[in-house]
Amino acid sequence: MALLLSAYLVGISYVVLQKTHAVSRSQSVEEAVRATEDKFGAYWPRNILILFGPPGAGKGTHGPKIESMLGVPQLSTGDMLREAVADKTDVGKKAEAVMKAGGLVGDDIVVGIIRDRIQHADCKFGFILDGFPRTLQQAQALDAMLAKEGAVVTKVVELDVPDSVLEERICGRWIHKGSGRSYHVKYAPPKTMKKNSKGEPIPESMKDDKTGEPLMQRKDDTAQALTKRLQGYHNETVPILEHYRPNGVVRSVNANQGMEGVWKEILQALERPKQA
Repeated sequence: MALLLSAYLVGISYVVLQKTHAVSRSQSVEEAVRATEDKFGAYWPRNILILFGPPGAGKGTHGPKIESMLGVPQLSTGDMLREAVADKTDVGKKAEAVMKAGGLVGDDIVVGIIRDRIQHADCKFGFILDGFPRTLQQAQALDAMLAKEGAVVTKVVELDVPDSVLEERICGRWIHKGSGRSYHVKYAPPKTMKKNSKGEPIPESMKDDKTGEPLMQRKDDTAQALTKRLQGYHNETVPILEHYRPNGVVRSVNANQGMEGVWKEILQALERPKQA
């Protein structure tokens, strides 16, 4: 009996020791991972990506995929502005005062909001900017702010699509306002869609597949509005691309192809240059 009890206690002790060692090993692994992450965040360049593309180029489709793959957040200036105002940060208060006075938020305030946002833990290894910079002056202001942080823009990816193709993509879009679900008369029509004698969709037939509620078109999803938006995009974006091109970080992706082909080119564009 004494021998059995002794063996039983030895067995329990062995299991407890094994569990203790396992916990210890797990903690050691976690600590090692954390130390490596801290070192990477401190000494390696942050992955700072600017994503460009005209309306309908596919930023809304591929942006989240890039975000997921790189493990860094995609930052929208509109979202950051609203968050700064809601959180009543110093820069947010300035922005709120300007907007209440009916003015436009200046570049200095927007850059300040970005500066505050990228201090958050999720931006430790980098971030993706969507919708900023829109002008050469904004790009220069962004560079100056990043330089103070010891960082630089490491990649600029442009989703390139011919204007003629964009018109078809944009003008064929219909939206379910409640959910944001998007349809297209050619590529993803709702099940209820019917066409008139001219081959145009009958507005009353455009309803959401899930709720049956009416779909809508955005006011700027028209040929006339798109022409103006594209003119502004080309006039403002080209100088920004040329500004960053000497740094060797600009990559153009052919977004006028199937989604798999676009994603393949995006992955190639995101690769770090191979060392000689």
